[in-house]
Amino acid sequence: MSRVGAVRAGVYAPPVAERELTARSADGTPLHVEVHGPADAPAVVLAHGWTCSTAFWAAQIRALSGECRVIAYDQRGHGRTPAGSSCTTEALADDLEAVLAATLAPGERAVLAGHSMGGMTLMAAAGRAGLREHAAAVLLCSTGASRLVAESRVVPMRAGRIRTGLTRRVLGSGAPLGPVTPLAKKVLRYATMGPGAAPDKVEACARIVHACPRDVRQNWSHVLAELELGLLVRELMVPTAVVAGRVDRLTPPVHAERIAAGLPDCRSLDVLTGVGHMTPVEAPEFITEKIRALVAAHLVAPAADAEERAV
Repeated sequence: MSRVGAVRAGVYAPPVAERELTARSADGTPLHVEVHGPADAPAVVLAHGWTCSTAFWAAQIRALSGECRVIAYDQRGHGRTPAGSSCTTEALADDLEAVLAATLAPGERAVLAGHSMGGMTLMAAAGRAGLREHAAAVLLCSTGASRLVAESRVVPMRAGRIRTGLTRRVLGSGAPLGPVTPLAKKVLRYATMGPGAAPDKVEACARIVHACPRDVRQNWSHVLAELELGLLVRELMVPTAVVAGRVDRLTPPVHAERIAAGLPDCRSLDVLTGVGHMTPVEAPEFITEKIRALVAAHLVAPAADAEERAV
């Protein structure tokens, strides 16, 4: 587990992986991958968001690894994965396909969950052969497919060109974040979390985000600012659940509603009261249960049905 920036104790401290491996993306970028849980258990693959790392999923990994094989990887430039030569949504899709090929047997299916840029990764890969081969179901958390800057509420102004321009400058800033101070945690809570987020949740998120290299943060901010994945949402043909935070300033609920309306097989849309952008940390039990329910419905149940038919 990537220890850079992670808290060292509590539910948000990353557990030690049973196995670590390197998956090679299409451009040769080595991707850091961690595997937790029994080798023969149903598989769950977790893709984290912008400025985060595998440590972001610590609560889900801890809760699910007793019953699932949980696979988490660092997106390029984040955690233990180098930046690579390409910074595009196509590269994110390439990376996901590489992770699936390196960790799942041919034809083996898994539940895929993505938060923020991780959800965008799943949408970018929607038409890819690797996703269609391996995805049994998908969970999209706090993400968007387009208009991220125009609809962000990080800058407290009325929507319009001035707010959009200021938001682009704020999110695209290359200024160093510096150490995790009380003021830094207040700023992060305002921008990314609900007002009632507990101190341990703010601390965990702040340490992860502040550990992201500023050039990586800035480079990916430009990619996300120009994001256009709306057409690819329609190609995500597997059962999909969507979750958003009611007070998310980075990807407000309008994004989740738009994605849910465009999905061919949307099974649920949940908007969580009092929760901001960091749903897996702010509402860990809810996200864990959504993943667990998808596993039960689309991995465990189909396998049990097949065994019953064989008898």
